[in-house]
Amino acid sequence: MPIDLGSGLDGGALMDGVPLIDHHCHGVVSDDLDRESFEALATESNWSAPKGTTTFDSQLGFAIRRWCAPVLDLEPHASPEAYLGQRSRLGAGNVNRLLISASRISTFLVDAGIREETLTSPEQTAGLGGGKSREIVRLERLAEQVAEQGATPSSFIADFEFALETAAKDAAGLKSIAAYRYGLDFEPAAPSEREVREAVDRWLGRQKPEAGGMRLDEPVLLRHILWAGLKLRKPIQFHVGYGDADVDLLRCNPLQLTGWLRATQESGVPMMLLHCYPYQREAGYLAQIFPHVYVDVGLAVNHTGSRSEAVIAESLELIPFHKALFSTDALGLAELYYLGAGLFRRGLARSIAQWINDGDWSRRDAERVARMIGYENAARVYGIEP
Repeated sequence: MPIDLGSGLDGGALMDGVPLIDHHCHGVVSDDLDRESFEALATESNWSAPKGTTTFDSQLGFAIRRWCAPVLDLEPHASPEAYLGQRSRLGAGNVNRLLISASRISTFLVDAGIREETLTSPEQTAGLGGGKSREIVRLERLAEQVAEQGATPSSFIADFEFALETAAKDAAGLKSIAAYRYGLDFEPAAPSEREVREAVDRWLGRQKPEAGGMRLDEPVLLRHILWAGLKLRKPIQFHVGYGDADVDLLRCNPLQLTGWLRATQESGVPMMLLHCYPYQREAGYLAQIFPHVYVDVGLAVNHTGSRSEAVIAESLELIPFHKALFSTDALGLAELYYLGAGLFRRGLARSIAQWINDGDWSRRDAERVARMIGYENAARVYGIEP
């Protein structure tokens, strides 16, 4: 009998009872937001929409008005003005609790290395949804903090090693944003101590105090902190593909990581490719070829909205099902948690239902794969109690 999933975001019976581990996300803004601030968080662009236009005219904007509006007690497809007005009346605290709890995410692996002063902590974020949290340590931010605390070219290696061991002691994993700071086409070999000292000297010499905090964009150091992280044998996440204007998308193709993946294969340390859009098929190839590569399409699910089902289905063309994971990459807006989880449930369930209805999959296998992708794979890789 054909499976009917309806038109909601719960994923129907195929996702019923399947908890979600969000293996990559961020905190949310706990202050009330005006329209400009809200729209800035609803796009990956670094700039506002042109005068007379709005960020709401996007797949994500339409999804917010369709799916988040009813959670805030509005009619589906409420106008941007009505939506933001209701959001303001309820207050950020209530909105955050309503939307994150409605996402039904059980565990949040939070990268807190961005906008630390303005976003909720890992514990606060998980608390909004009644779940548990573990931290993901952002390598570049940690290296910048080590430099800000007075590291010198001769002390940096030891200072960073100590800081990393301390920060990662209870963390679920590590995160690299080399894609933002250089590109994924970095030299994969580990640099020598001399190369690192010389690179620290160059890097510190380029910093301008009046320009704000440190920014690690020295390619030798980006390689060094990755190899330092590898020694801890915790999963290492990589931003891949789609992101804000700070990335050169051509250099964020995951195939650029092939040399690094070959160099680290024998270590067995899991390499987690995040987001991947529009390279989800390339990422799937890498996950099939290399035994230590895992993939999600997190950020893309929210931003492709009604087309997210296609992105999810494409990602599953080659990825072994025990290597596919769920994430929202939610940052700033609680809406991104609710939509990230809901669109994922719907997209995965609809894709699987089609394969069942076509006779390609059994119902039993479909339910098993849904559990694997929803939480079992993340629980296994990150060592989380299911």
